[in-house]
Amino acid sequence: MRVKICGITSYEDAMLAINAGADALGFIFYENSPRYIAPEKAAKIISLLPPFIEKVGLFVNETAKTINDISKLTSITLIQLHFESTKELQKSLERPFIEVIRVKSADDLKELSEKSYYLVDAYCETYGGSGKRLNLEWFKDMDCSKIILAGGLTPDNVADTIKYGFYGVDVSSGTEASHGIKDPLKVQNFVKHAHS
Repeated sequence: MRVKICGITSYEDAMLAINAGADALGFIFYENSPRYIAPEKAAKIISLLPPFIEKVGLFVNETAKTINDISKLTSITLIQLHFESTKELQKSLERPFIEVIRVKSADDLKELSEKSYYLVDAYCETYGGSGKRLNLEWFKDMDCSKIILAGGLTPDNVADTIKYGFYGVDVSSGTEASHGIKDPLKVQNFVKHAHS
């Protein structure tokens, strides 16, 4: 199962996640988030990272032009659309992207196409990093091989997700000491338990 550590705001935390075995890092370009990172700072961090690590940029309610401009500046490798985007916007993107589906109930999962990969998060009024957990029972009879699960994951509960066969897991607040600052032990234990 692949692991994305989101809410990276420093080079030290990026390397902490990579050295712990994370497959992807998330950079939040949403100014209302306590984990927001300025594109120029993200570009500097990304320029120093080793190869073979996915660099994901999270966007909320932005235009295709803004997303493309930030993607070029920072050299992110994947766009994460954390809002209901139009097909027109998606076609205009110059990098691969993944949609985030924010679910309130098991019924919301029925709209997922088995042809695409999705990041599935718990619905909350804010966008991400709320620590709100999804009910794993909703995934019991689903093919989860193209789903990246987010929402309320911690080092203590991530191993519970393994039996469902998710493609990956995505964590932000569950590995923090405080908003935007990672806790080394939580990061290491999260990755270790996700890969167990």
